[in-house]
Amino acid sequence: MGRRSGTGYADGLWHLPSGHLEAGESATEAAAREAGEEVGVRVDPADLVFAHVMHRAPDRVGIFFVAERWAGEPYNAEPDKCSELGWFPLDRLPQDTVGYPAEALRGIGRGEAFGLYEF
Repeated sequence: MGRRSGTGYADGLWHLPSGHLEAGESATEAAAREAGEEVGVRVDPADLVFAHVMHRAPDRVGIFFVAERWAGEPYNAEPDKCSELGWFPLDRLPQDTVGYPAEALRGIGRGEAFGLYEF
């Protein structure tokens, strides 16, 4: 996870690498691209395993994947948007984690494929 900084959204809180789809991009391609942009690792979209869908704040949907493997060592590839990186067990997420990814990670830990947030 990365601690957001200087973005204007949830600065100071922990969040997963994430972002929006670009035109013509699949969800797995976007997840792989974001992993490269944010934490500097190369992920083959075929190596991503679906984990969870989070429908939140009536007009948002987040799709969560698990990277079974990647190439490279994770590092803070966007220091202008992230102050630090950290690894945390699902059952011990930081209290200051953005709400919807925290709830999605808890759902993943419970084996749930779908969740609602802010309804």
